[in-house]
Amino acid sequence: MPAPPGTPRKKAAAAGPAKPATRRVTPRRVKPPVETERLDMLQALIVASLEDDKAENVVAIDLAGRASFADRMVIASGLADRQISAMAQHLDEKLHKAGVTRIQIEGANGADWVLIDVGDIIVHLFRPEAREAYALEKMWGADFDDEAAAVQPAAEPEAG
Repeated sequence: MPAPPGTPRKKAAAAGPAKPATRRVTPRRVKPPVETERLDMLQALIVASLEDDKAENVVAIDLAGRASFADRMVIASGLADRQISAMAQHLDEKLHKAGVTRIQIEGANGADWVLIDVGDIIVHLFRPEAREAYALEKMWGADFDDEAAAVQPAAEPEAG
């Protein structure tokens, strides 16, 4: 039997564009649940350290189920850059003694805002002016949830 007429290129052109190869979809990495006791212990250590360093307006916010980057957030104010830097340094030392090894600190060299990433807890240390400007408590606190619920329209009654 003779081969069908045409070159492989003409046959490919007649067949149309190639179908995309099925790509393998990797499942999303699901963050394993964190032990609540461990979080409570770390949060208590963080709050105690900040209070020992005379931090003002220390607030802890539960982010579980609302944010993917952390389960808790602690926000505090310091009056001067040096105080904020010292709070961050002392907190880093105390967390290392408690066995937390992966701590990332941003802005500790004289800034209005220092962010300390402890993994499942994020700590924000602000000068009072910067804290007011960023208003993280309003963004992540319970007041935000209440406002969001109030803004959503009520369900329309079904027509019968």
